[in-house]
Amino acid sequence: MTDTSSRGRFVWYDLLTSDPGKAQDFYKNTAGWGTQQWGGGDMPYTMWTANGKPMGGVMPLPDGLPAPPHWIAYIAVPDIDATAKQVASLGGRVITAPEDIPNVGRFAVLADPQGAAFSAFTPAPTSQGSQAKDELPPIGEFSWHELAADDYKTAFQFYQAVFGWDLMAEHDMGPLGIYAIFGRNGHQLGGMFNKPPEMKMPPNWLQYIRVDSADRVADAVKANGGMVLNGPMDVPGGDRIAQCMDPQGAAFAIHSTKS
Repeated sequence: MTDTSSRGRFVWYDLLTSDPGKAQDFYKNTAGWGTQQWGGGDMPYTMWTANGKPMGGVMPLPDGLPAPPHWIAYIAVPDIDATAKQVASLGGRVITAPEDIPNVGRFAVLADPQGAAFSAFTPAPTSQGSQAKDELPPIGEFSWHELAADDYKTAFQFYQAVFGWDLMAEHDMGPLGIYAIFGRNGHQLGGMFNKPPEMKMPPNWLQYIRVDSADRVADAVKANGGMVLNGPMDVPGGDRIAQCMDPQGAAFAIHSTKS
């Protein structure tokens, strides 16, 4: 990717977990995903597939990583090394310095100034990169990205500088505060909000999987050993969502559209 046409697009999703085998069974039975082995590198890596194409992967939690099982999203940038330097200059943190994935691209694991982790990725010149379009992804793929921040306004300023995102709307949710929607090229990508005092976890990103029915999949989550933390419930516009946790403790959410 030598131009900026994909800058700010969510292009990949990794699950780092304590039991990749059991995690694969869980998401196959709830999200309907397939899996595909990747032959590159020395670390075991299995790709998630949805609608016949890879869209993420699952791997063991690295030894010594002081974090529970979790999802992390990769966001496209034209120059990962420049992005890592920019993140540091803006008060963020470089958790894993830029490194190569042979024949695939170059990535870094980063954190915003409030501590929420994410990855940035630049495809190799020979890679086709992401073929995703700026539209609602099909069922089975991730459709929304939500940041619980200490201060969403300053968080958005950081991400706008790094990824060029647009602030598309700010909705007053009453006692819950403001919910800000961000996007690119006129398409909504996700939301940001100030996490309430009762949310004891540090700032974090939550990824939403688009499903055919949030109610049906919430039942499947529970039937397969996961937990439904909140919902299913309606959101403005008539869609339904639920926040969940898989059996190993990784948080994710589900999203079904009104029509």
